[in-house]
Amino acid sequence: MKQFASVFTCAGALALSVALVGCSTVQPWQKGNLAKSEMSFDHDPLQTRFEEHTYFSKEGASGGMSVGGGGCGCN
Repeated sequence: MKQFASVFTCAGALALSVALVGCSTVQPWQKGNLAKSEMSFDHDPLQTRFEEHTYFSKEGASGGMSVGGGGCGCN
């Protein structure tokens, strides 16, 4: 049990250090670079909006873009 606790502590410390490394402060003059269209996750906003509408209509609920299925509950 003591070995499990030390492994859990090491894993927690590793996860915390990885999370803290990802945090950074963006200076005001750098925000313009982040606002460019190349930095967005969806390269075609109209296509993304159309796909979201299709999933919304198909599932009968908003959200859930990454969930598969036809909305009938048979999967």
